[in-house]
Amino acid sequence: MTVAFFQGRRRRGAAAVGAVAFGLLALSACDKPTPLATVTVGSTTVQTEASCFNEDKALDQAGLEKCLKEKPSDSAETIKVKPGEKVRVGVDPKIADEGWFVVSSGQQQNSSSKLTYASLDGERLFVTPSPMGGGGSLAKDTVLSVISKNGVWSVKLQLDNG
Repeated sequence: MTVAFFQGRRRRGAAAVGAVAFGLLALSACDKPTPLATVTVGSTTVQTEASCFNEDKALDQAGLEKCLKEKPSDSAETIKVKPGEKVRVGVDPKIADEGWFVVSSGQQQNSSSKLTYASLDGERLFVTPSPMGGGGSLAKDTVLSVISKNGVWSVKLQLDNG
C-alpha cells in the first residue's frame, strides 16, 4: 500500500512539473508588448501601442510608408480637440532614446526629440497645406502619428468647434 501511495505522489509531482514547464514555454512564446505612446487633450488620455514596431532594426522607407498608411481602426478612441487646446504627447523611454517626432496632416509637427514629452498646438495639427502655398485649410479630423526609427504609433483626432 505504501508503494502505491508513493508512486501516485510521483505521478502527481511529475504532472505538476510538466504543467509548470508547459506554462513557462507558453509564456516565452508570447510577443513582448510594444512601448506605448500617450496622447492627452484636456482631461482625455489615450494610450496606443505601435501599429508597426521592430525592436531589432530600423524601419526602412517602404516599411515606414506602409505603417503610415495603416490608420487607427474605426473602433479606436477619437480625441476631440478644441481650438486653442494643447495636445500633449508622451512616449516610453525606449522610444525617446531612439529619437521621435510627430506627423499630422502630412506634415512634421515638431523637431526630432529624445525627450519623453512634447506639447503641441492642437489647432495646428489640423492644418492641411495648400498646394499653391500659403495658409492651407482646417480639416475636421486627422491622424496624429508618433514616428521613431523603429515604429509608428497613431491616434485619431477630431476638431471640436463647440
